[in-house]
Amino acid sequence: MLSQEEIERYSRQIRLPEFGIEAQHNLKNAKILVVGAGALGCAVLNYLSASGIGKIGIIDGDKVELSNLHRQVLFSSEDIGESKAEVAQKKLSKINQHIDFQIEKRFLTVSNAFNIVEDYDIIIDGTDNFPTRYLVNDLCFFTDKINVHGSIQGFQGQVAVFNAPLENGRSANYRDLYPTPPLPEDSKSCAENGVIGALPGIIGAMMALEAIKLAAGLNSALCNSIFQIDTLTFQTNTLIFRKDPENPLTRKENRQNNLINYQEFCGLNKQEMKTINVQELKKWQAEGVEFQLIDVREPAEFDEANMEGLLIPLQQVPSRMEEINKEGKVVIHCRSGARSANAIQYLNQHGYDNLYNLEGGIIAWLSQQ
Repeated sequence: MLSQEEIERYSRQIRLPEFGIEAQHNLKNAKILVVGAGALGCAVLNYLSASGIGKIGIIDGDKVELSNLHRQVLFSSEDIGESKAEVAQKKLSKINQHIDFQIEKRFLTVSNAFNIVEDYDIIIDGTDNFPTRYLVNDLCFFTDKINVHGSIQGFQGQVAVFNAPLENGRSANYRDLYPTPPLPEDSKSCAENGVIGALPGIIGAMMALEAIKLAAGLNSALCNSIFQIDTLTFQTNTLIFRKDPENPLTRKENRQNNLINYQEFCGLNKQEMKTINVQELKKWQAEGVEFQLIDVREPAEFDEANMEGLLIPLQQVPSRMEEINKEGKVVIHCRSGARSANAIQYLNQHGYDNLYNLEGGIIAWLSQQ
């Protein structure tokens, strides 16, 4: 039951003829998990909390960084170095004390995914990498959960609702639209390409709106379609698509809740990659071991903080391979280890066998200074 204080708090949406008190009761009974408390997640969480969702889960193993603050509006300078999930819970609890917040200070993985999503009805994907995006999609498909999707880059964003219940079954899912991921060298993150700060607020609010409508018992306009916007020109497009009869998730061998190795699926398998951690690298330096250090981040990131390595942004690696030694030890690093893994995978295909990926990237390095 809603208290009198809650009725007053949500009165403006309760008054909507399409909404009403029953829909607000539905929100109070709803359980929504937000995967990623980054740029999209911050906007989504603000609006879900204000709307009166009864239980909100937050999963994110990352910590707040200075470069997050221009777009991740839940965080401030005093939060740098703190757990995103923990800070989000503290601040959102002040927005609405009626919400049951559950946090997971770790990343969603194949090994923990089923247990984490078990108690939720709607999963909101606020992540920025393809392995987790496909993991969330497949997980929702196997567990009959609704997947609210959003993604951003530069000035462009998109929103969709996957696997929602319809009269004739579940709506299409991410793999009906994108059956396979792009090649690692063709996929750029916001850290590489940049993103305008206000964009995640726009896309995140739309994701929250779709989740609220679904939780309230209203229909989503984005089932079997994906909304796209270019905020530089404010041109929009809605792409309508259908279920793909060749969707790999519908194959007989995949109908038993079989999650896969999504790093390998997205071309980021690191099983055979040589790695070095910060302690080992410092030991090399102390012992005078000769090695070349390559930084594959972007110039703006390098200017903020660097380890005095040779800057070769990831997209320039193919054209600047001659600058990377094929003999002796070569350590490649980025922000957290993902882009450097992509670089090493590419270079290994071109005859390199002397490369080491710095575990945790410059984030790990800076945390141990």
